Amino acid sequence: MNRLPPLPPDRLDTDALALYEKIIAGPRGRSMLDGQGALVGPFNAMLLSPPVGEALQELGAAIRYRSRLGDRAREIAILVVAGHQDSAFEREVHEPIARGLGLSDAQLQALRTGAPLHLDDPEEAAVLRVARALVTRGALDDEEYAQLEPGVLFELTALVGYYGTLALQLRVFTAPPAGTQEPGS
Repeated sequence: MNRLPPLPPDRLDTDALALYEKIIAGPRGRSMLDGQGALVGPFNAMLLSPPVGEALQELGAAIRYRSRLGDRAREIAILVVAGHQDSAFEREVHEPIARGLGLSDAQLQALRTGAPLHLDDPEEAAVLRVARALVTRGALDDEEYAQLEPGVLFELTALVGYYGTLALQLRVFTAPPAGTQEPGS
């Protein structure tokens, strides 16, 4: 059951409508809309508080589209958080992206379950190790800290925190997994 009903644009006040339009005009585009034109997943809840929602969605856009992390490394980190938080919505959105970037079904399964995973790329292996440490312990030892340069590490900690926040909001507002909603236009 979804605690928060979809908020189609015709039911939004001026500030919420401005945020809605900013989200669908951005790089995510209309991929986050249901069949009635309402935002899906965590984006629907962001409309409840446009000032906070705008800041949060902008953080997400910076992490997804303007980060120094490589695309595969970023998706690995997102899926580490999704697996740890058991966030079906984020898995259903990001597993196809990761698959399109060349991650195998076996690798995706390891990210879902936290199973051991060997990655040949040094950056991806470091991101995997550090992201897993962050979600399980919330801290890094000196060896883990030294795996990534400080700017990349800062971006990775922001990513882990951001996707942890989305997972919490999805649980609280009980957003159904992406595959259970009517596709957007």
